[in-house]
Amino acid sequence: MLKVTKGALVEYSLSLPPLALVFDFNPQTLSRTRTIQLRTGSAPGTVGGYDFTLPTDTPRVAQGVTVLPESFTIDILIDGTDRLMTGDAIAEQFGIEPELDTLRSMVEPKSQGPGGLQMLSSLGLGGGRAFQRDQSASVLLFVWGTRILPVFLTGIRVEESAHLPSLAPYRATVQLTMQVIEGNNPFFKVEKMRQVISAALNTGRTIGAALGGLV
Repeated sequence: MLKVTKGALVEYSLSLPPLALVFDFNPQTLSRTRTIQLRTGSAPGTVGGYDFTLPTDTPRVAQGVTVLPESFTIDILIDGTDRLMTGDAIAEQFGIEPELDTLRSMVEPKSQGPGGLQMLSSLGLGGGRAFQRDQSASVLLFVWGTRILPVFLTGIRVEESAHLPSLAPYRATVQLTMQVIEGNNPFFKVEKMRQVISAALNTGRTIGAALGGLV
C-alpha cells in the first residue's frame, strides 16, 4: 500500500486567518511541466542565428530562447466520510462544500482592504476606482513534503462523486493546476538553492561512477 502524505495550499496575505486547504495526496499523481519557447522566423537578434561551433557561441544562440515558469498539476481526493462517521456537525450539514468554496475563493479576484487585508472583489466592498486598481489574484504557497513554492492557482477541475441527501457533496476528485511564481522571493530562492545542491550531488555521483569504471 502506497503511503499518503499531506499537502497544503495557503494564501500568502495579511488576512487573518488566511485561506488554507490541507489535503492528502499520493505523490505519484504530481505532474511538473517546464516549457522552453524558441523564437521562430528571423535569427534571434544577432548574426548567425542558431548556428554555433564552440561553447563560447552558446550565449548568442540562447538569445532566441524564452524559459517559461514551471507549472504543476496534481489530483487530490477530498473526502468527508471519516468526519461523517464521527458525527462532525459541519460535515453532516455541508459535506465538503467548505473545502471546495475555499478553492473557489483562491482563484477569484481579490481587492485590497483596510490595513492590507484582502477580500473577495465580488463582494463589491470599497470605492469603485480604487477597487479596480487594487484587484489582484491570490498568491498561494504550495506545500508538499519539505518544499514550499509560491504559486498562482490557474485551474480547478472538480468531479463530485458522492452527495448527502441535501445534495451537498461529501466526496470529490479535484485536479489543481498551478504556475510557480519565479523571481525575487524567499520561497523560490530556497527552491533554486535546493535544486542546485541536488544537481551537484547527481553530477558528483555521475563523475564518481565514471572514474570508478576506469579503475
